[in-house]
Amino acid sequence: MAAHSTGILATGSYLPAEEIANEDLARQVGVDAEWILRKTQIESRRRAAPHEATSDLAVQACLDALRRSDIDVGRIGYIIVATSTGDSPQPPTSYLVQDALGAHTAACFDINVVCSGFVYGLAIADSLIALRPDTYALVVGADLYSRQLDFADRRTSVLFGDGSGVAIVGAVPKPSGFIDFELSSHGAAHGLIGIKAGGSRQPASHTTVADGEHYFRMDGRGVTEFVLEHVPPAMKSLVDRTGFGLDEIDAFFPHQANGRLMTELVERCGLTGTHTPRIVERYGNLGSASVAVALDVANRSGILKQDDLILLAGFGGGMSVGACLLRWTARAPQEAR
Repeated sequence: MAAHSTGILATGSYLPAEEIANEDLARQVGVDAEWILRKTQIESRRRAAPHEATSDLAVQACLDALRRSDIDVGRIGYIIVATSTGDSPQPPTSYLVQDALGAHTAACFDINVVCSGFVYGLAIADSLIALRPDTYALVVGADLYSRQLDFADRRTSVLFGDGSGVAIVGAVPKPSGFIDFELSSHGAAHGLIGIKAGGSRQPASHTTVADGEHYFRMDGRGVTEFVLEHVPPAMKSLVDRTGFGLDEIDAFFPHQANGRLMTELVERCGLTGTHTPRIVERYGNLGSASVAVALDVANRSGILKQDDLILLAGFGGGMSVGACLLRWTARAPQEAR
């Protein structure tokens, strides 16, 4: 039996410099700041600079993690970028990240399961590292939604921020590292979240742009109902299958879509007594970067200890659900964000 499993060795993140407070966004959207806070519990979010694209956010997060590890970029065997807001339809955003980092021997690919992407990426990296335990993977969650939002739609435009988070994944001594994953897809609910135009079914045109079909749209009520119906059973199935109890979880990191949904999800999952670090108030909904950035913020703060039992939960358009149970292995950096 192998003496090693796969786990997270280091984390990193990057949030653009520009901070958009509710007061600033309220004027743009046509609502008042109190309404935004009451509906979402979000107080501010970050917005990428005009020269920044999703790959730029991803590169900065990767450099952050590499600086705080003893891993040379030449030993990176895989770069997995989870995003639904890539730089362009082609080439894959991961190839731009590879080029910028100089990770020339890494195999690269993008995945798009929206806000579940980081957890799905960890599951893929776990399988790849099991085959090549002498290499490492950069698993990136990066999204830049501010360029795909319709600011006339107050239901979505107040939720999202831009950012990126990353985990360096590699071999770790047992029993640390990943314990198990729970991944599921629910294609019958594909209409809840999406961008209608710009693909092969409905290519971008003057008409689609005039009709606003290049913007992100979401059925907020439908998404909430989906999350509360499907995510808690997935969490319970994973924890039960691995032989642990919910009371043994040291920290819970769900996708932070908005503050109100996050609070209700924690209650529905039976995890109100578990430490659940929150970043949604400060950064908003970061899409596929949400779980990754929350992990990095918690790691920087020093609250995650060696072999803590950690539960991750992603959910996103498609609809998709991804969960991961792991023993924590990353060393906490000394600097604070």
